[in-house]
Amino acid sequence: MQTESVPDVRWSEQPERHQELHAAKVERIARQLRQRTSTRPVSLKKKTPPHQVPKRNDRRRSDEKIDLSDLDQILEIDPVAMTCTVEPAVTFDEVVRATLPYGLAPIIVPEHKTITLGGAVAGCSIESMSFRHGGFHDTCLEYELITAKGDVLHCSPDQHPLVFQMIHGSFGTLGILSKLKLKLVHVAPYVHVTYETYPTLEAFQQAIWRHFTAQDADYLDGQIFSPTKHVLCVGRFAERAPYVSRYDWLKAYCESIPRLSEDYLTLYDYLFRYDRGVTHVTPKSLVGRALFGKLVHSDSVLRAADRFHRFLPAKNPQVIVDVFVPFSRTAEFMDWYHREMHFYPVWCVPYRRMRDYEWLTPQWWSGVHDPLFLDLAVYGLPQQAGRNLYKEFEDELLRVNGTKTLISYNYYDEQTFWSLWNKDTYQAVKQLTDPDNIFRDLYTKTCRAALGLEEPTPGSGTTVH
Repeated sequence: MQTESVPDVRWSEQPERHQELHAAKVERIARQLRQRTSTRPVSLKKKTPPHQVPKRNDRRRSDEKIDLSDLDQILEIDPVAMTCTVEPAVTFDEVVRATLPYGLAPIIVPEHKTITLGGAVAGCSIESMSFRHGGFHDTCLEYELITAKGDVLHCSPDQHPLVFQMIHGSFGTLGILSKLKLKLVHVAPYVHVTYETYPTLEAFQQAIWRHFTAQDADYLDGQIFSPTKHVLCVGRFAERAPYVSRYDWLKAYCESIPRLSEDYLTLYDYLFRYDRGVTHVTPKSLVGRALFGKLVHSDSVLRAADRFHRFLPAKNPQVIVDVFVPFSRTAEFMDWYHREMHFYPVWCVPYRRMRDYEWLTPQWWSGVHDPLFLDLAVYGLPQQAGRNLYKEFEDELLRVNGTKTLISYNYYDEQTFWSLWNKDTYQAVKQLTDPDNIFRDLYTKTCRAALGLEEPTPGSGTTVH
C-alpha cells in the first residue's frame, strides 16, 4: 500500500548487512563502557532531541556522553510474521514510511514524527490504539541491552523477563537499549474519523466504555474542551475516501475536532495528525502559519529549547503533564481539575491495562481494579505565582490512585516516589545492569538531576539500597 502523502521508503532490504553493521556499533559502545575509569554519570547523545520537557538547569547537559546517534537503522521487516527489528534511534516517521508499502504499521505510533522507538520504550509512549493494545512497550517482543559494564543482554518475556519488563519507563537508567523487535498490524490506506460530542463526562465515559467493550473501532482518543463539551474521536480503517484532509502547516488537526462531525485522512497523516501540536498550535494566525508554519513542529521546538535552554523560565514553567487515572476515578479527578486548573483542552487517550506492570509497586496495584485507564494530557497550563501546579497534580494523583509519566517536572520526595515506582524490582535489575550507578537511578535522574538539584556523591552507588 502506497499513498500519495507517504514519503519515499528509506529502508533497503539488506538485513544481513545491517546486522553486521549493527554488531560493530554495539561493540564500539560496549568497548567504550568497558574502558571507562571515571565514576561520573554518563548520558546518551542521540541524533534527535529527547521528547521530554526541556529544563533550564538539567545537569545531564554537562555529563560525559555515550554517542548513540548512529543506532538509526531499520534492521529487518518481516511482512509474514508482521514484525520489525530496529535500532533505537530510528524515528516512528521512518518506520511508518518503511512498513506502509507492506500494508503494515506499528501498533502504537506516538503523535510526533521524530519520537524514536527507543525513546517510546523508555518513556512510556501511548496513542489511539492504546485502548486495545496498551502502550508501545506492550507491542514489543525483544530488546537488546548494553549494560554499564559493556555486556550485551538479549531480553524477552522468556529471557531476562524482569529486565525486559523494567526497561519500560526506565528513562535510560538501566542500560543502553541497542535494538528492539516490535509487532506490526495490518492497516488500510485511509482512516475515517467520526466525532462524538457529549455534554457530560459521564456520557463521554459511557461512550468510551461502549467502544472499549465492543472493540468496534480501530483508533480512539478524545479532547475535553470544557466541563460541558467532550469530543470522542473514533477512527476506523477505510479502503476508500471521498476526500482527504491535510493538516500540515496551515491547518491544525486539533482545531478541527470541535467543529467537524467526520473527517478522512490518509493513514500516514492520521498517525501524525498531532505533530504540530496536540491541543494548541503555534503560530496561531493564518499569516504566521503561512510564513513560519513549516518551520514550527515538534522537532524544531525541542531543538531550539535545548540549544537556548538558558532562556527557559527559572521559575513557574508552564505545565506539560500526562497523568494516568483509573477509569472509575476519572470523575473525581476531573472535578478537582475543573475546580483547580480549568485549562482546556485536555487530551484523553484510553489505555488498556495489559498487565500489572512490574515497575509499579504491588501496593499501588492493590488499589486499582479497572481494566482501563484514561491518559489525560495537559499542555501549556500557565503557572500562578505562589503555586506549584506540578506538585498539586502529584498530590491529587495520590488521592485517586493515579500515576504520571516522568517526562516533565517532578517534585516527589524520595519516599513518596518509591511508594509508587517499584524499588524492589528496579533495584534487582539495576544491580545486574548498572551496579555502579553510572546512568543515575530513576529518582535521581527524573526528580533531582533534571531540576539541577544536588545529587549523591559520584561513586557512592545507587540511592535505591
